[in-house]
Amino acid sequence: MTSKTFFLDQHGCAKNQVDGELIITRLENLGFERTEDASCADLIIVNSCGFIESAKTESLNSLMQAKDSYPNAKIVLAGCLAERYADVFKDNLPEADAVFGNGDMSKLDGVVDSLFKGERPVVKEEQRGVCCGDRNTLLSFKGSAYVKITEGCDNRCTFCAIPLIRGTLRSRPVDEIVDEIKLLLSRGVYEINLIGQDLAAFGCGKDDVSFSDKEFSWHDVLYSKLKEPVIADPDFSSKYGDSELLTLIKKISLLPGNFWVRLLYIHPDHFNPDILDFMKTDSRFLPYFDIPFQSGSDSIIKSMNRKGQSKDYVSLVRKIREVFPESCIRTTFLTGFPGESEKNAEETKSFLKEIQSDWSGCFSYSLEEDTPAYKMKHRVPHKKAEKRSLELQEIQAEITACRLKERTGKTYDVLVEEIVQNAEEGSDEGLAIGRAWFEAPEVDGSVVIRYDLSDPRSVASVQEGNVVKVKVVSSSAVDLDGMLLLGED
Repeated sequence: MTSKTFFLDQHGCAKNQVDGELIITRLENLGFERTEDASCADLIIVNSCGFIESAKTESLNSLMQAKDSYPNAKIVLAGCLAERYADVFKDNLPEADAVFGNGDMSKLDGVVDSLFKGERPVVKEEQRGVCCGDRNTLLSFKGSAYVKITEGCDNRCTFCAIPLIRGTLRSRPVDEIVDEIKLLLSRGVYEINLIGQDLAAFGCGKDDVSFSDKEFSWHDVLYSKLKEPVIADPDFSSKYGDSELLTLIKKISLLPGNFWVRLLYIHPDHFNPDILDFMKTDSRFLPYFDIPFQSGSDSIIKSMNRKGQSKDYVSLVRKIREVFPESCIRTTFLTGFPGESEKNAEETKSFLKEIQSDWSGCFSYSLEEDTPAYKMKHRVPHKKAEKRSLELQEIQAEITACRLKERTGKTYDVLVEEIVQNAEEGSDEGLAIGRAWFEAPEVDGSVVIRYDLSDPRSVASVQEGNVVKVKVVSSSAVDLDGMLLLGED
């Protein structure tokens, strides 16, 4: 009997990517074979995003297109959109042969079984634990992997639907995380990207058990007692001791070997400087910090249900650069939040110019039902929000170009992601694409690696997943261009 095939149509963020990798593994364990050609698939999984309107539209369009193009395949809407709107889609989305939320990935087996028996399962489970487990296939470039350390969020930013989709904050046990990293390293992964909605809240879920025998509740500290950002309280560490994130980092640091660890997504109110000094003692922890400030206007920050002021966030950036002068800062801005005036928008532009972030993303406000901001007055017209977004992007483009130019003439370790031009294409110069430590996967720029195709050592070195030394010779708006350097025998 020929086994059934499946095609995964992946959408959304890194956390959803991990879920997609879990879906692949579960289906393969059921005897399905994965195909990269949707026209050959018996089963098509649209692993959707439900964060903002544009992402929801993209996911639904993919579902409709799959149903229209491949009428003989079973089409499953999975992921965040399915979790958020399962009750609606049960009756109002007949194009989906099944709806599978991401609350409990183990339920996928039953969904698939029911689906091929001619039923139309709709599954939405209460969010429990953290979706994790063995992953036979990684959807990242070779040598890189995401490791989810938390699920859900308790920050309750007024614009954000994540708690509605992924539930309240839960953390994985430290030993479980370390064991997963060990396994990935044994499989040749070099770059470990720790992800969660807010890494600084690791171990601070209401039902999380303290990993360091604290006599108090970290959840109470962050979500009840905290009246200003951690960075604004010089006595925070003396009052509470090591953060749970630092406890995790210390455990990871005990692992032997040469690898990178990147921390992605840290809420600016919760960023605890206690991680900085320790990271300085272990260069495997990259001084790359993704801190979504969202706004530089105090009144808007407050309306977003954040505790800081722009001066606090500027102080945080200064503190990071005090410890790591060459650190890389990435952030995110949201324009057109309800009530954002021209003055507020100008304050955010001034904030961006002051912090000089290496990278930033920007999106206009999306009206999301069941979030507090949904009912806020003084909505900003979409065109105006988009205009403000473009203005921030222009400012960031100038800053990024200048900061990249400062990296020319320096030598960096670069993780090779893709071979662009090799000996088979008739050129004397090899070309490859990779990333240095200050470039996160998917969202930042790249390093172009040039090397000599007539040199067997160079060709052997520049392979996907390998780490090579590259001397940067020039820069563009978002990328660097460099020459491969080979070590001495």
